[in-house]
Amino acid sequence: MEIGNNSQLNNNIYSNANQALNRIATGLEINQASDDPSGLSILNNLQVQSSGLTQAIENSNSAVALTQIADSALSRQSTILDDVKEKLLQASTDTTNQQGREAILQDIQGQLRQLNDVASQTNYNGQAFLQNASDDSSASQTLQFQTSTESGNPIETTSVQSNTEGLDLEGLLNQDPATFDSTTARSFLENVDNAINTVSNNRSEFAAVQNQLDSSTRNLFSQRDSTLNAASVFETNFAAETANFSKQNILAQVGAFGAAQSNNINQSIVTRLLS
Repeated sequence: MEIGNNSQLNNNIYSNANQALNRIATGLEINQASDDPSGLSILNNLQVQSSGLTQAIENSNSAVALTQIADSALSRQSTILDDVKEKLLQASTDTTNQQGREAILQDIQGQLRQLNDVASQTNYNGQAFLQNASDDSSASQTLQFQTSTESGNPIETTSVQSNTEGLDLEGLLNQDPATFDSTTARSFLENVDNAINTVSNNRSEFAAVQNQLDSSTRNLFSQRDSTLNAASVFETNFAAETANFSKQNILAQVGAFGAAQSNNINQSIVTRLLS
């Protein structure tokens, strides 16, 4: 004797409920290749592109921070050189006696040592850019900033040597006070003027790099926004999926209740037949 049971649970109900729950949890319409193979490929490409653009923006922001530090340091050096020139002019006139001139030179040399300190101590994340390194006064390396998702055309800085060696002020830094007369003081004025111009040019170059970075960053933000907008078509419609999950959940409960009732009826029939 065989007793049939026509109340079978529809497994699709559970599958649909799980799919809806998965979409709600991830926020994406496509979570596995079987959902939409071609759509998944497009979504993955958009996600990779968006991640690359985000990193490029971070690179650009870091580079902007570096140029701002450089501008602040060069501004400080410019102020130092202005003070040095003022003191040289004071030492260049014969109304200043030798004792006063020697005191002025001592002050000038202290200022120049401070200028060297600015060059050696200025860095971003350990990367010096006013000279080669904190303990190497030679010219800095050219810095390259990767501000795109492509390999070519990074934004670059120029090589800089913004210390007494690079600014041709070593002679003044090492000047013997005993021989520092008004004529000697005047002979250094041109060197200081050239140094002021060099520091000003370096500052202008960093400013130009910052302008490039700002422009690049705006473009990167625009590209990322467009990429995110394109990817948004694959995002979950939370209202619709929540409603769908609720519906599938209710159907599953109804199905389970129906199956339980059917089993109870079948058991009752079997009991009566065997009694």
